Amino acid sequence: MGRLLVLILIVVAAVWLVKRALAGGKQGDIARKPPIDGDLVSCARCGVHLPRVEARASGERLFCSDEHARLGPARAPQER
Repeated sequence: MGRLLVLILIVVAAVWLVKRALAGGKQGDIARKPPIDGDLVSCARCGVHLPRVEARASGERLFCSDEHARLGPARAPQER
């Protein structure tokens, strides 16, 4: 009975160590991402935020894509 408990403890410890090692690698990937330079702006059509250098301008408004620039700004919902 004692050997079984020791074996179970060893297996649990091994699983915990493997999970910890795998999770440590994922945190390194996040740390390597470069920070966003410049201002963040909001798309006039969908509201998504993106760096100003990646935004498309149409008139005085900024959009996240050429398609949204073509469609124009979103209309405000009508009140009932």
